[in-house]
Amino acid sequence: MDRLRAMSVFLAVADEGGFAAAGRRLGLSAPSVTRMVSELEEALGARLFHRTTRTVRLTPAGIRYLEDCRRILADVEEADRQAGGLHQAPKGRVSVTGSALFGRLVVTPLIFEAMDRFPEISISTFFVDRIVHMVDEGFDVAVRIAHLPDSSLAAAKVGTVRRVLCASPDYLAQRGEPDTPAALADHSCVEFSAMMASGLWDFEKDGRSLAHRPDARLRVNTADAAIAAVLDGRGITRVLSYMIADHVRAGALKVILDDFEVPPVPVHVVHKEAGQASGRVRAVVDHLVERLRASPALDHD
Repeated sequence: MDRLRAMSVFLAVADEGGFAAAGRRLGLSAPSVTRMVSELEEALGARLFHRTTRTVRLTPAGIRYLEDCRRILADVEEADRQAGGLHQAPKGRVSVTGSALFGRLVVTPLIFEAMDRFPEISISTFFVDRIVHMVDEGFDVAVRIAHLPDSSLAAAKVGTVRRVLCASPDYLAQRGEPDTPAALADHSCVEFSAMMASGLWDFEKDGRSLAHRPDARLRVNTADAAIAAVLDGRGITRVLSYMIADHVRAGALKVILDDFEVPPVPVHVVHKEAGQASGRVRAVVDHLVERLRASPALDHD
């Protein structure tokens, strides 16, 4: 069995949603397509499709295998292009992951720019609020808001974000602006769970660590909900600075107690080691690094 040919056929069936349609796209008969997929499944020891008389659907194993096939076939195509001296514009699919809100607010517009800049590149995104294991889950690029552990991956720092307290000007006009963390005891607070792993808001001043445990009537698990609450004048919350950058610029929210902020959190674009990354991945990485280093959503050294 020609494994690369079989992977191409599997990819066509997944994209077209059927064996006959994949055959038409590839110039093969439906029985030939069915046979090649069956041989591939036998070699893998896993069923890739659920088949009925009406539908063909990927199994969980097929879903995982699909992205691997896309990446492998794109790498092979690029290797052929480079060996033949045809390497010009980057081409192929690149997968990008990051946190949900940062992905939506900051990364997605840059993805649109990358697609305009590199017309032969296709991009898939997976923005979710959990740690995605790039190698195990098959992602090419990640944008991380965190202090990074040592790993075999390469990382380019593009800026930092601050952990900030904020409230609406109307709320502060009514209740007054706290001048120390201790003064938060006299205010309504909105707890955003992702920013309170220990149940505390931590602060730092002149090398001393301080903390406040907010007594909140409202506890939320998303930044959108926390921001909506403070925009509505319901108190003070803690979020990352990029999440409210537009609201602060518009005057709808004000950052408070900035003299007591803890050190900022670095933002990195993470990818494979430079010698292992394909041209299409390098193109997307370079674009994200360039644009994020100029982004007003981040603080820059």
